[in-house]
Amino acid sequence: MKKSVLFGALTVAGLAAGAAAAGTLDDVKARGKLNCGVTTGLVGFAAPDANGEWEGFDVGVCRAVAAAVLGDPSAVEFVPTTGKTRFTALASGEIDVLARNTTWTFSRDVDLKFTFVGVNYYDGQGFMVPKELGVSSAKELDGATVCIQTGTTTELNLADFFRSNNISYEPVPIETNAEAQQQYLAGACDVYTTDASGLAATRATFEDPAAHVLLPEIISKEPLGPLVRHGDDNWGDVVRWSLNALITAEELGVTSANIEEMAAGTNNPEVNRLLGTEGTLGEMLGLDAGWAKAAIMAGGNYGELFEGNIGESTPIGLARGLNAQWTNGGLIYSPPFR
Repeated sequence: MKKSVLFGALTVAGLAAGAAAAGTLDDVKARGKLNCGVTTGLVGFAAPDANGEWEGFDVGVCRAVAAAVLGDPSAVEFVPTTGKTRFTALASGEIDVLARNTTWTFSRDVDLKFTFVGVNYYDGQGFMVPKELGVSSAKELDGATVCIQTGTTTELNLADFFRSNNISYEPVPIETNAEAQQQYLAGACDVYTTDASGLAATRATFEDPAAHVLLPEIISKEPLGPLVRHGDDNWGDVVRWSLNALITAEELGVTSANIEEMAAGTNNPEVNRLLGTEGTLGEMLGLDAGWAKAAIMAGGNYGELFEGNIGESTPIGLARGLNAQWTNGGLIYSPPFR
């Protein structure tokens, strides 16, 4: 009897979870567009261009998911969020996925009940100061005023760093990167601290980037990646494997230039499974066979997205570093498509 009751409870729970999971995917399909939460504006990662079109590294993830689900990388409504509003937007259902330079942490995963589907950028918190300040180390910042985005891991890391080094600081709270940039350039704070990639992106927009230096200290681990709500397992799979498709495509040499040729069939079974010419991976996700091909075509593979938006040839100028493929000494690694 107890076993029957337990089995029944588990079955009901499983059906409820399944219904919730199916809900987001079905909602996106019915709506005909993906609601994707992004930053309010960080050049290279997510920012509108002169024509109001959103572009950037995180934007590329949103477009890949839209292409995988809807067959159209432009079928995205970009919802700007701040450090304070992003989690409410996701939890309330205002957005389907959050792709906003968000750090995967224990409490966000467990206590806030979100599911991080992967890491698209391995980062760490750094410090930027005007060169004229004459500072060469973050440990020389005793008594400094520091611009800091509220509601972020950055805020907590900063307090830990100054406390552990027995130095003091005066926080200047800000909510958006644009506000931080304005305050920093106006001299309202001596230092701006956030993810090192964000500092590089912000500095690239300055009239004289060379007048500002990034200090050598990286004081935290900031694995950044897209996230969805708990209980959305099927939807989480869709977003997770869309990201993995971009990563695997780079590893296997599938690019926006050769994808049509490779989609005709190759001697590599994993390429064929990835691009839908073999197997039933799309069907398992509730998508068509060409879902991953569409995701890759949206903006290229992971390496193409990186180099085109934030790489060394762009004003942002970020080296691959930890974000190189595992085959090149980095941490970027996808489970196999099989």
